[in-house]
Amino acid sequence: MKNIVLSILLATSVAYTAEPFTGKINDLKININDPAYNIPIDVKSKFTSEALLKNGKKVYFASVKSMMLVYNHQEFYKKHKLLADDIDKVFVKDYLTGQKLEAKDALYVFGSNITGPHGDDLIPFSSQSNAEIFEIKNGGTKILPFTRLDKGLIRYLDM
Repeated sequence: MKNIVLSILLATSVAYTAEPFTGKINDLKININDPAYNIPIDVKSKFTSEALLKNGKKVYFASVKSMMLVYNHQEFYKKHKLLADDIDKVFVKDYLTGQKLEAKDALYVFGSNITGPHGDDLIPFSSQSNAEIFEIKNGGTKILPFTRLDKGLIRYLDM
């Protein structure tokens, strides 16, 4: 008798939980978290950036600040298995156009009133004129090249 009741319960639970096949395969959204701040990378999509590792894999970041934190402390992130290899290249998106560009070629607005997914951040641009226009509209203290994004600046932004 117990086997019959269990069989009936099992059959009805399968019938109610199975989704009908529609002929389409749904895309699964993969949730990826930022390795520095452990926040979803797509919180503010204009800020996302990425690093190409020497082993060919990609690492995604929620913002330029996060990417630079990892870039400037690669040994720490490798030691704690949050980074699989050395970073070969880093990429950002132009804040206005969304165009992907190598981070070393971008200019960054520091001190604007626009905040990233983890507070104050650096806003990347592909041209000096776009950075200046953004700075006029949204404030900003300086326009910096990649070479000026050092550990001290990133630590200051992280306070």
